Amino acid sequence: MLNRMYIWLLVGGLALLGMPLGVAASNCQVETHSGPGSAWTLHLSADCTEQEREARAVDAAQLLQAFRDGKGIDLSGVVVRGDLTLDTLPVGSLPSELEGVKELDGREVRVIPGSLRIVDSVVRGAITHRSGQGLLVVKGPVTFSGTRFEELVDLSRTVFIQPVTLSGARFLRESYFVQGRFLRGMDAEKTSFGPHTRFHRSVFNGPATFSQAKFNGLAEFLEVVFEKDVNLSHAYFKLGTGFSGSRFQGLGDFSDALFDGQAFFTFSLFEGNADFRRATFRSTADFSSAQFKGQDDFSASSFKQGSQFTNATRSAPVQAPPERDNETLQYTAVFIFLTFGALLIIYRVRRRSRGTGTAADG
Repeated sequence: MLNRMYIWLLVGGLALLGMPLGVAASNCQVETHSGPGSAWTLHLSADCTEQEREARAVDAAQLLQAFRDGKGIDLSGVVVRGDLTLDTLPVGSLPSELEGVKELDGREVRVIPGSLRIVDSVVRGAITHRSGQGLLVVKGPVTFSGTRFEELVDLSRTVFIQPVTLSGARFLRESYFVQGRFLRGMDAEKTSFGPHTRFHRSVFNGPATFSQAKFNGLAEFLEVVFEKDVNLSHAYFKLGTGFSGSRFQGLGDFSDALFDGQAFFTFSLFEGNADFRRATFRSTADFSSAQFKGQDDFSASSFKQGSQFTNATRSAPVQAPPERDNETLQYTAVFIFLTFGALLIIYRVRRRSRGTGTAADG
């Protein structure tokens, strides 16, 4: 009896205080750190509720201040509110790692001095760097694994000195990396991109992987340079996709990729091997004027609406790409059907002729 009374008193006390019943026993673990020389850190454990994450939401202004203070950021399991406008960072000097790169000389430079790590989080505002002439340089690793970006992400004209990891991230809106420089490459495995993705004129100095990535809108890889291997195996492209004018210096792996919309590889240069095995093109596939200097493999690939290889040069093809998926099989089936029909007609005519001849003899 007394135990029940204590329970009811506890419940009543929590109700009077306006606290939800699960708060008292919350297992939400919080880790923070912002000492000199370290990254501005906030980690919320997986046990934290949505309400607890909202209560500890990070304002974008706090992150900008950390950058101004010469720090990187390290966020895990958090909610970020507000727009992260990187154009507002102070102009600095070009880091020593980039000295001697001619195309970067004389440019206005803003620097994020440390890491840019936002994992398993929700970013409610936009992240933008829209300086038409200036550069943004990120000196530390960039990691967005498992994070959902609800607004525009525009990191155009950004130089990433360390590896960029987007694996498992979800971009609900546009994501732009126009004229980006990825010195140590990018890992975007199983990343979900939104209505428009742009890597126009970007340079990947390190290996890049987009394996099993989903491009749910337009995907622009126009005039991109891949200095190392690029892996787009099992990638999905929902709308128009452009790799025109791009240069693949290592392996270009498009095996098992699915192109629902038009795919353009016009004037692309494959200096290494090009792997399109089992790739499916459900709309136009245009490889006009493309150059394949290595071995290209289109075995078991599927072209639903035909393929165009006008003026394309191929040095060591494994298998010539079919003009249209199942077209040969369809023609073969029609030929067999017509042949069978003709033979059946001949058989019946001869049978009737024999029958008529027998009756006449009688």
